Amino acid sequence: MTFEETPVAGAFVIELEKIGDERGFFARVFEDRVFEQHGLASHFTNVNNSLSAERGTLRGMHYQVAPAAEVKLVRCVRGSFYDVALDLATGKWFGTTLSADNRRMLYVPEGCAHGFLTLEDDTEALYLTTSYWSPEHERGVRWDDPAFAIEWPGEPVVLSDKDRAWPLSGS
Repeated sequence: MTFEETPVAGAFVIELEKIGDERGFFARVFEDRVFEQHGLASHFTNVNNSLSAERGTLRGMHYQVAPAAEVKLVRCVRGSFYDVALDLATGKWFGTTLSADNRRMLYVPEGCAHGFLTLEDDTEALYLTTSYWSPEHERGVRWDDPAFAIEWPGEPVVLSDKDRAWPLSGS
């Protein structure tokens, strides 16, 4: 695996190093000691899978506060989506396209909100978290908050009532 720093402190794009032959390829997606060598979380409590049926589905921007703050390791296993990490302390954000074809992952550290916009129908995300879901510690910010000015590749077509209702940062 290779780890590419992003403008968001502690967030990384992770590329798989593929070893190929006539059968296809093999690649390691996670190895705890490699993550530890990079100073990253290496113990995950959950593996989550989401399917978004329609292109233009927006999920986010979600995070959890202490003591349930979490790191996310996000990968697209079918289709593609534009994935965003937002540093809540600085307002800096970083976005990248994750797809089943490019097999890239985004490591989203604690203190960041996370969300994505699907670019294809029937897109699946698989992500690991370091903390259990805790409704009382769950928070969110609006995907279109002008204070953050996230540059999404399109307008959402599908958005949950909860995600639509997150407050603007100045509210």
